[in-house]
Amino acid sequence: MTEAAAIQTALQCPACAGQCTFLPTEQALACQSCGSTHPIELDDDADAAAETPYGVDLVAEDRPVPQQVRVHHCETCGGDVIFTGPILSERCAYCDGPVVLALQDTGFATMGLIPFAIGEEEAQACAQRWVSRRIAAPSDLKGIIAEARVAGLYAPFWTFDSTETIRYWAQYRTGSGNHARTRSTEGDMEIVFDDLLMPASPHVTPLIRDGILHEFDPARLRPYDAAYLAGFAAEQHHQTVEEGLAANADDKDLLIRNRIRKHIDKSRIVSLEYQSDTTGIHYRRILLPVWILHYSYEDQPMKVVVCGLHGRTFGERPFSTWKLAGYAAVLSAVAIGFGVGWGAGGLL
Repeated sequence: MTEAAAIQTALQCPACAGQCTFLPTEQALACQSCGSTHPIELDDDADAAAETPYGVDLVAEDRPVPQQVRVHHCETCGGDVIFTGPILSERCAYCDGPVVLALQDTGFATMGLIPFAIGEEEAQACAQRWVSRRIAAPSDLKGIIAEARVAGLYAPFWTFDSTETIRYWAQYRTGSGNHARTRSTEGDMEIVFDDLLMPASPHVTPLIRDGILHEFDPARLRPYDAAYLAGFAAEQHHQTVEEGLAANADDKDLLIRNRIRKHIDKSRIVSLEYQSDTTGIHYRRILLPVWILHYSYEDQPMKVVVCGLHGRTFGERPFSTWKLAGYAAVLSAVAIGFGVGWGAGGLL
């Protein structure tokens, strides 16, 4: 029996042999035939939050392994997602493009995941609340998003720990006019990153990343198990640790520079250079849940992203030209009225 077939068998309902999917609201498997629910019982929950050390002597151990899973390759964005359980889709969870079935994927074992905590209906409700708060949104947008295709996806992320021993050099400005001066400063500091959360795939766009990056709690991690993925799409990990560190180097550089600026405590820094000695790298390969709502407005594809943990919502949306014009007219009238009032007051 293949690995994929074994997973399908394990997800059969013990009551009627129907196929089960993961039900976020119950944190259990639910049979699609008889409706019965079955708890997911795992003994090693504590191990899911364990971190793995990384160093030069461990690079050779970081090798991908072939996995016989049902992989669907997107012909539009190139993303590869797997489906577990009976619910399959002919569309990509990332971009809504068409997907084709592949037989096997080569990736890295996932160390843990945080299961979906909110279901599809709540995700749609979050999207509707988000739309209702958008200024100058077209009047028909709420109805269009109500008809959006909703995709539940486990997206791959890294968590990184490291200690950065920093030596920095900076210049900053003081005074103004003839008293303006450029001064120099340098110093040493240590920065400790704990559970720095980073995307592990180029298909995790900034919109998806922003929808999931908040309020990450490693205590909520659970062991990787097919039961949590049943009925959802997921992207496997394909990056080595070295590739993951390189892919997220710019984000880490920005965080380091912000920490240094705060340490220097000068408001007009004009140049900043630093050297860092990185030690104590630990990592996890994890999956995090996100709902993606795909819709089109005037033939322009857009998406709304809802975090599968707490419902935080980000999205792309159009603007109503008429509403923008109306807001501009109101602001202009207010400005003119203020100017007239100010001028009249000056004549008194």
